[in-house]
Amino acid sequence: MTSHSKKRAKGRYIIWLLTLLIVIAGVFFFASGNRFYMMSQHMFGQGHMHGADGSGHDEVNMPGLRGKNATPEESAELAIMFRNFETITREVTNLPNGIRTITNSSDTDVMDKLVSHVVGMIGRVETRDDPKIGIQSPTLDIFFARGDEIKTEIDLTDDGIVVTQTSTDPDLVAALQKHAAEVSDMADRGMQAVHEMMMP
Repeated sequence: MTSHSKKRAKGRYIIWLLTLLIVIAGVFFFASGNRFYMMSQHMFGQGHMHGADGSGHDEVNMPGLRGKNATPEESAELAIMFRNFETITREVTNLPNGIRTITNSSDTDVMDKLVSHVVGMIGRVETRDDPKIGIQSPTLDIFFARGDEIKTEIDLTDDGIVVTQTSTDPDLVAALQKHAAEVSDMADRGMQAVHEMMMP
């Protein structure tokens, strides 16, 4: 092989090597860019969600309010209450054997949905029919497992919907009081309270 041919072969080799390096660099930067895009979507875009199912921060569609065993109407009730949480007020009294809550809304439509939700969820607890809603608090698990051990009274008054729930089981009493506090926090701060509850 002449020196000229050797130079041409060496030149082709260098061009091939440079092309290979460019291709590898392109793949690397594409992959890095894609990861960055995914991370930015998670942190700042619609993908910014805390739920394990990716259902935490989309406050337009609120997918976390849907459930494996919940009706569309139940999810819609929750959405209305969360979007209008500032109209809701709550008063909670911890009893030795349970709780007494008074919940009201200054908006009549929200109040209607609130009453429907409360009555419907208490009915589900009594029949152990877990709606399995995406943002559902783990505190509710014991209710759906042992709902027949909770005694519930519901009254509608000028102050709002009054719910008294009692039990002879200390674990259920503790769960009733904890969940009442969680609901009050959601009534005060809306979805922000849910996000913080789900983060751990």
